Amino acid sequence: MNEKKNSLRLIKRFIKYYKNHKGLFILDVSCAVAISAINLTVPYMSRYMLNDLLQEQTFRLFFIYSLTLLGVYMIKVVFQYIVDCYGHILGVRLEYDMRQDLFLHLQKMPFSFYDRTRTGHLMSRLVNDLNDVSEMAHHLPEDLLISFLTITGIFIMMLRIDVRLALIVYAFVPVLIFFLIHQRKRMSKSFRDVRKKMADINARTESSISGIRVSQSFANEQHEIEKFQTDNLRFRHSKDVAYRHMSVFFGGMFFMLDFLNLLVIAVGGYLIYTGSLNYPDVIAFTLYVATFQTPMRKIANLTQMFESGIAGFERFVDIMEEEPEISDFQDAKPLESVKGEIAFHDVSFSYQEGKEIIENLNLTIEAERTMALVGPSGGGKTTICNLIPRFYEASAGSITLDGADIRDYTLKSLRQNIGLVSQDVFLFAGTIRENILYGSEAADDDEMIRAARNAEIHDYIMSLPEGYETYVGERGIRLSGGQKQRISIARIFMKNPSILLLDEATSALDNETETKIQTALSRLSQGRTTLVIAHRLSTVKNADRIVVISDEGIMESGSHEELIQNDGPYARLYYAQDEGYIPDQLS
Repeated sequence: MNEKKNSLRLIKRFIKYYKNHKGLFILDVSCAVAISAINLTVPYMSRYMLNDLLQEQTFRLFFIYSLTLLGVYMIKVVFQYIVDCYGHILGVRLEYDMRQDLFLHLQKMPFSFYDRTRTGHLMSRLVNDLNDVSEMAHHLPEDLLISFLTITGIFIMMLRIDVRLALIVYAFVPVLIFFLIHQRKRMSKSFRDVRKKMADINARTESSISGIRVSQSFANEQHEIEKFQTDNLRFRHSKDVAYRHMSVFFGGMFFMLDFLNLLVIAVGGYLIYTGSLNYPDVIAFTLYVATFQTPMRKIANLTQMFESGIAGFERFVDIMEEEPEISDFQDAKPLESVKGEIAFHDVSFSYQEGKEIIENLNLTIEAERTMALVGPSGGGKTTICNLIPRFYEASAGSITLDGADIRDYTLKSLRQNIGLVSQDVFLFAGTIRENILYGSEAADDDEMIRAARNAEIHDYIMSLPEGYETYVGERGIRLSGGQKQRISIARIFMKNPSILLLDEATSALDNETETKIQTALSRLSQGRTTLVIAHRLSTVKNADRIVVISDEGIMESGSHEELIQNDGPYARLYYAQDEGYIPDQLS
């Protein structure tokens, strides 16, 4: 019962997508109805020509009817073209709308959603699933309508020709329908499993290709091959099962239809033998039985297409119905005239229930000042960075910006005023120009070059044969870590935010590159509220305030000189690093 309600709910939601394309839908369905009417008319006209016109030897009228049939067939070709062409265009338009809706929805989902969802699964839903939905969108309404009208019309025509043969067909149909419904359930389950296994294949492929450099550096190609082979075998097995069920479905249906045709010929032959039926009537009846097989085959094909399409649409709806955990409050207002004071008030946060990463944190970052967070890994420093632009939502307490809760501002305006430079730099596959201008697409070349100079990357770019038009590769793979980092800094210069978050922006870089990046970051930090997360304490000595944080909370804070004089955790950590040792814990 719940499965039936769920299917009805999905179908209702699916139908809503036709509203924006009523013209195409009406054209497609109208031509489909016309084709159905022609298919019903032709056997009856053939019977009339053979039974009446030939017997009365009205050859002139016979040939006129023949030419008329030729004209009808030519009209049918036009209708068939419209159905095939514009019907598929209708499906593509619906697929486009759904893919657009899904992509827009994904843009709203928080980091926590992507933490638990594999990219390959999302790609599968965006591409593979919606391809099947597109086919269903085109064929479902027109094929159902044509089949219903054709079968109804055939029964009426059969009754006009011979009631006895019509009743034989009537009696046979319930058996056929029972078989189709029974097999459909088995096929439905197997095709849903195919969809899941296909998503696993996509996820495995995306993960392996993205990490190809790691797997090759560890000489673990065989391990990756074995993992892929496992998923591939599961996918193959699920398809094997699905196609076995599909073969039973179609094989059984075709046998029953062929048996019905044989039964009609046998009974019709007997009636001719007894003299209660003539040849043209039996020929017309067999033509109608052949015509009857067409909608039944369409229904069978549609059943398989429906199962595949509705499985894809169900997976589409699963994501669409997952509400973003972080969204604008109803009365949220745009953030304007930012001073930049950020304050945490008894803030707590956990990625999973029962394991607090931050607990009752109270911290204030003064406007236009630089604060550094230091300490061992696991203390929640990066989490603090992620809470300010609301990439994650605090589970308790509040964060204020210039005295107002950050949730009172719209997400877009809040994030427009925050610039993030992290250790894991992401560059889009494109040119250097495109990646820098991502910070402000309306900027001109002069502004772009100024940003690149400020980021200490302009001279390097100009040394490249293609300059700013140089292709950076997937995730910027054709550039070094320092070059990618400086391009990302240039991107932030273009954005010109009021608040700057620097999360390990200079880690894992050589000294010369680090010096250049530190110079660029120093320029970038001027006049902005800046929060710096760093393990290298030499990079934060000039911060206005340094806060030492561990998994137990804030341990101490002050300027570099004050903390060194205190001879506490910061001083011990600083001297340990100076000697080349980085402790995992502070005491």
